[in-house]
Amino acid sequence: MHVFEENIKQLGIEIPDMPNALANYVPYKLSNSIVYVSGQAPVMNGKLIYKGKVGNDISIEDGIKAAELCCINIISVLKKSINGDWNKLDNFLKLGGFVNCNSDFVDQPQIINGASDLLVKVFGEQGKHSRFAVGSNSLPMNISVEIDAIIKIK
Repeated sequence: MHVFEENIKQLGIEIPDMPNALANYVPYKLSNSIVYVSGQAPVMNGKLIYKGKVGNDISIEDGIKAAELCCINIISVLKKSINGDWNKLDNFLKLGGFVNCNSDFVDQPQIINGASDLLVKVFGEQGKHSRFAVGSNSLPMNISVEIDAIIKIK
């Protein structure tokens, strides 16, 4: 078993099949050695789990869980893009994190850390990345968090 699979198992995470796109786009695009992962929502088993504004409709803790779920879906897309061969992963380059929140909410980085921390727990140094974390006055379908990724493969 690959070390990444062992880490996933030890963390008690189940990586689902790649989620379907929620609109007219593809879940990822591969260009040369870069995988561009479309924004992932906090979706589990085809259902939106965390909806509403973080800090208002849902807690900061649930916002972090929403970011973790987005990240699990990013991992699922990555796994599909490399046909399950973790040896093809070079490293995560960048995450883009959007948090559905009110204008006075300032803890976007804490929320997106849910995804960043998970990537490092699973992939170690290869999971470290650059990123942005911004607030938005709304996100599609009232989701609480959306995260996209840029990943380098071998």
